[in-house]
Amino acid sequence: MAALLAVLLAVFALQAPQAHAADSVRPAAGTGYRYWSFWQQNEDGSWSYATEGPATQRPDDGDTLGFRFALSEDSRQAKKPRGTTTFAAACEKTEPEDGSKRVAVRIDFGTRADAPEGDSTAPPAPRTRCALVAEKASAAEVLAKVASPLRYGSGSLLCAIDHYPAKGCGEQAGSDESSGNGGSDNSGEGEGRDHSARGDEGSGSGAGGEGMSSGLGLTAGIAAVAILGLAAFWQARRRRR
Repeated sequence: MAALLAVLLAVFALQAPQAHAADSVRPAAGTGYRYWSFWQQNEDGSWSYATEGPATQRPDDGDTLGFRFALSEDSRQAKKPRGTTTFAAACEKTEPEDGSKRVAVRIDFGTRADAPEGDSTAPPAPRTRCALVAEKASAAEVLAKVASPLRYGSGSLLCAIDHYPAKGCGEQAGSDESSGNGGSDNSGEGEGRDHSARGDEGSGSGAGGEGMSSGLGLTAGIAAVAILGLAAFWQARRRRR
């Protein structure tokens, strides 16, 4: 009986690592997503990836925001806005007003390497603008003030700034550019959303892993039932003897 139990434990021990390996499959290295990332400038002029999306982030008077279109793996590897940008230089010609705030905005359309597949035109040159907006305005409203039209997709995902890119929305590199997140025709002062966490990233592999894991679990269960049945049969024969 002890030998049979050892065999049973061995069956489960062999199945578990295989299921774990299947569940851990992720997209191959070198894949990524083309999207507009959202940044906030620090006092020393460096950029930090925004911890909130532009729909909820509310900059203060004197802040500098950045938006960069690029092909990136994830938020940790996202490409930062290029060029030297300061609030003083951007807003020196914009007079402050009561009940309003001034926010500098750096918009970097990326490089040819970042451009959507099949797009042969060069991306627009980076630009810096100063937005004079209401004191409680969100970063999305700030962007809409200085760069329109804006195009949003499902879930208020920011797809394009000033018509760039012309189509697509947050699609994975190598995918059909006509698919993606829909890229609706909504424009103007709609609310934007950050890309710092992508819930769909790796979902295809995850789904496959789950199916394989379930299949392996079923195999292990059948094997366990068979072994326990043999053990019961062996014990019954031993008692009759």
